[in-house]
Amino acid sequence: MEPTQTKKSPLWWVPSAYFAMGLPLILINLVAPLMFNDFGISDAQVAFWTSLLILPWSLKPFWSPLMEMYRTKKFFVITTQLISGASLACIALALPLPDFFPYVVAIMAVLAFSGATHDIALDGVYISELNKTQQAQYVGWQGAFYNLAKVTAMGGLVYLAGVLEAHFGVLYAWVIIMLLCGLLLSALGVYHWRVLPSGEVETTAHGSFQETMRETWGVIVQFFYKKHIWLYIVWIVFYRFTEGLVIKIVPLFLKADKAAQGLSLTKDEIGLYYGTFGVVAFIIGSILGGYFISWRGLKNAIFPLCCIFNIPFVVYALLAWYQPDNAWLVCGAIVFEYFSYGFGYVGLTLFIMQQVAPGKHQMAHYAFGSALANLGVMLPGMISGVISDAIGYQQFFLWALLGTIPAFLLTWILPFTYPDPQEK
Repeated sequence: MEPTQTKKSPLWWVPSAYFAMGLPLILINLVAPLMFNDFGISDAQVAFWTSLLILPWSLKPFWSPLMEMYRTKKFFVITTQLISGASLACIALALPLPDFFPYVVAIMAVLAFSGATHDIALDGVYISELNKTQQAQYVGWQGAFYNLAKVTAMGGLVYLAGVLEAHFGVLYAWVIIMLLCGLLLSALGVYHWRVLPSGEVETTAHGSFQETMRETWGVIVQFFYKKHIWLYIVWIVFYRFTEGLVIKIVPLFLKADKAAQGLSLTKDEIGLYYGTFGVVAFIIGSILGGYFISWRGLKNAIFPLCCIFNIPFVVYALLAWYQPDNAWLVCGAIVFEYFSYGFGYVGLTLFIMQQVAPGKHQMAHYAFGSALANLGVMLPGMISGVISDAIGYQQFFLWALLGTIPAFLLTWILPFTYPDPQEK
C-alpha cells in the first residue's frame, strides 16, 4: 500500500533516485577492486569477477518486458533499493569470515541483479511520469547526480576507508564502509516510498508470459535486421575496448608499490585524485563534448571524439614507465584522461541514440545498444587482470593501447543510416 501523494516537483526525486542508480554499479565496478586488493586477492581474480558481476547491466533488456506485467515501476524501484541496501549489509557481515571471497561475490551478484533491475524501473518512471519538455529539463539533474554517486563512492568513501583503516584496520574499515552504503540505500528506499510517483497503475493487461516473450523475441530479431547493424555492433564493442582493459587495473596500479611498477598512492589520495577531481573532469568533459557535437554535427565530430576518447589512455603507460613522485603531475594526468573520457563518451551515446535506436522499438533498441556498450567493457575487463599479472603494469598499458586501433579504423569508415540534423 502506497502513501497518498500530491504532485511533487521532479526535483524531489530525480536527483536522489539517480544517485541511488549509480551507487551499486560504481561499488562493484570501481570500489570493490580496491577492497579485494586490500585483502590480498590477486589482480586476475579481482578483474575477472568484478567484470563478470556487471553482466546484469548488459542483459537487463531481456527481462525488462516481464516488469511491464506486474506491479508498478515505483514498486520495483523501492524494492530494489531496499534489496541493494540489505545486500551491502550482508557483504559487511561476510567480510570477517575466513573464506569470505566466494560469499561476497555471490552477494554482489544479487546486488548487481537488483541494481540493473532498478535502472530499468527508474528509467520507466522517468519516461512515463515526465513529458518530453520535462525530460529535457531534468536530464542534467539526472546525469549530475548519477555521476555524484561516482564522486561519493570513489572519492568520499575510498578516502574515508583510508582514514578508518588507520584507526580500525583494513577489515573493519571496509565493514563500516559497506554498512554505511547499505544504510544509505535503505534510507533512500524509504524516502522514495514517500516521494516517488508511480508512473502508471498496476496492471497485468500486457498479456500472458508466453505472449510477452514472443513480443520480446520479435523486438530482438528486428534489432538485428537494421541497416549496418553488424558493423555498428562491432564498433560499439571496440569503441570502449581499451577502457574495458584498463578500468579495473588503474586503481590497482595506483595503489601498488613502486617495486611492483605501481605509484604507491594511498587510498585517500586515490579517492581525491581518481574519484573526485577525475569525476568532476568527466562531467565537464561530457558537457563540452555535447557542445562540440552541436557545433560540428555528429558525422563530422565522431572521429575526433573517438581520438579524444582513446588516445589519452597513453597517460597510464607514461605513469607506469616513469613512476613520477610529483603528486600534482599524477593528479593532472588522471584529470586529463577523465576529461577526455567524458568528452569522447558522448559520441558513443548519441550515435546509439540517433543511428542505432531509431525505428518502431526505439526505446528497446536503445537499451540493446547500451547493453552492447557495457559488454564492450565487461569482456576485456574479465581478462585484464590475467594479462596484467603476466606482464606487469608497464607492458600492460602499452599493449592496452593496441586495443584502440580497431576503434580508430571502424570509426573512420562508420556509415550513417540516418541524416545528421546539421546536414539538413
